[in-house]
Amino acid sequence: MRNSRRSCVDGFIVMDVMETARAAEAEGRHIVHMEIGQPGTGAPAGARAALAEALEAGPLGYTVGLGQPELRARIAQLYAEWYGVSLDPGRVVVTAGASGAFILAFSALFDNGARVGLGTPCYPSYRQILTAMGLDPVSLPTGLETRYQPVPDQVTEDLDGLIVASPANPTGTMLDREAMAALIEACTARGVSLISDEIYHGLHHDERAVSALELTDEIYVINSFSKYFSMTGWRIGWMVVPEDHVRVVERLAQNLFICAPHASQVAALAALECREELEGHKDVYARNRSVLLAALQGIGLTRFAPPDGGFYIYADVSDWTTDSLALSEEILREAGVAVTPGLDFDPDRGGSFLRLSYAGPEAEIAVGAERLAAFFKARRPD
Repeated sequence: MRNSRRSCVDGFIVMDVMETARAAEAEGRHIVHMEIGQPGTGAPAGARAALAEALEAGPLGYTVGLGQPELRARIAQLYAEWYGVSLDPGRVVVTAGASGAFILAFSALFDNGARVGLGTPCYPSYRQILTAMGLDPVSLPTGLETRYQPVPDQVTEDLDGLIVASPANPTGTMLDREAMAALIEACTARGVSLISDEIYHGLHHDERAVSALELTDEIYVINSFSKYFSMTGWRIGWMVVPEDHVRVVERLAQNLFICAPHASQVAALAALECREELEGHKDVYARNRSVLLAALQGIGLTRFAPPDGGFYIYADVSDWTTDSLALSEEILREAGVAVTPGLDFDPDRGGSFLRLSYAGPEAEIAVGAERLAAFFKARRPD
């Protein structure tokens, strides 16, 4: 039986690293996980309690395709609380994780062969989902001088769409209000559909992230309960779409997914009321960031954009290698630390970069920082 051309996508390297690390742990080794973008904490206590109660109350069947009305209303309220934006709950679509939202957004916005710009380095699944859907991902190379964010001059009329992320994966950098406005203006002028990935919102270190919805309604905004709300495995997210796109997305959602998981919707609604616990998680990430930044400074590994949010550092290791995959394998084997090669995020230049996640428990990140320092100092280039 033959395979389709659209199925010829690259693997998700970080998942391969995680599996190799798991195998090492099964052999009895202690591995520090700095590869995966996953909070070291679980779903907040209030979310777990709400689901336990709902499970006892009766069966959790299908919900309507756009999601439970009370959850959509509470998400809309979040935009008022975080950004001062008055949002019609009718524009909120609850999805099966951010991944489900991307599939819906790409299906609603683009036809076969459409060209969608990605500021690279970027989250690798953008590229792979676009390819699997018969769309054409277009790399827009970015650098340290723009803090690895795309700029308006890269928005050309031959693009059909553009995806931006702030805070970004793998760099943790953010677009300020002026930069976001400039990209929105460039896309509007050239008829380019803009998708704003905001799944790391809430995880800022100093200034909060700017939502594109503060500046325009003609946009698709995607978010998730995975990161700030510590609910990765629950596969629950949402997106906000223009009013005249709601029915288009609803028809797609009904057919592609029926609905997001009912149990996860129950937990997500309760998680929105667990701010005190969730803000405590941010304090852990801030301390982890400081520990890792200090370790990298001591190594002399300093070519990166200090992260504004999220929980990643995307470090230039070109003084040590241009094969980040081989280097990550050596670090796992010799130092017992799992890290992600930059090739996952930038197939062209990522051989000279590593992504380090500081989302894990404090004690683990501290151990990982010590091990990385010892590893790199022992291999300091002449």
